[in-house]
Amino acid sequence: MALSKVQKRNRIKRRVRGKISGSAELPRLSVYKSNKEIYAQLIDDKEGKTLASASSRNLNAKGNKTEISAEVGKAIAEKAKAAGIESIVFDRNGFVYHGRVKALADGAREGGLKF
Repeated sequence: MALSKVQKRNRIKRRVRGKISGSAELPRLSVYKSNKEIYAQLIDDKEGKTLASASSRNLNAKGNKTEISAEVGKAIAEKAKAAGIESIVFDRNGFVYHGRVKALADGAREGGLKF
């Protein structure tokens, strides 16, 4: 029996999360995208705390979803800079690094975060 799209993503997510982990000095930038919105969080896995977050729900940006994703990336970069964070580990959360996920990553890089 073939795996569904969600089952494949969850399998990839588990495999990747076993390899990467965030800390206070080098937090994990976790991305989640739904059909309408996109969310980004900077997570310290050692403490189990979210250091900063941004989403398309909180922005009053206009444009298509890819452009809004880039704005979310810039917003999370600004919040990271305010918290004194310059470098991160990128967690695409099982999503393909293409389209909105790539736009968010590029926006975060433009904002000054180093991957």
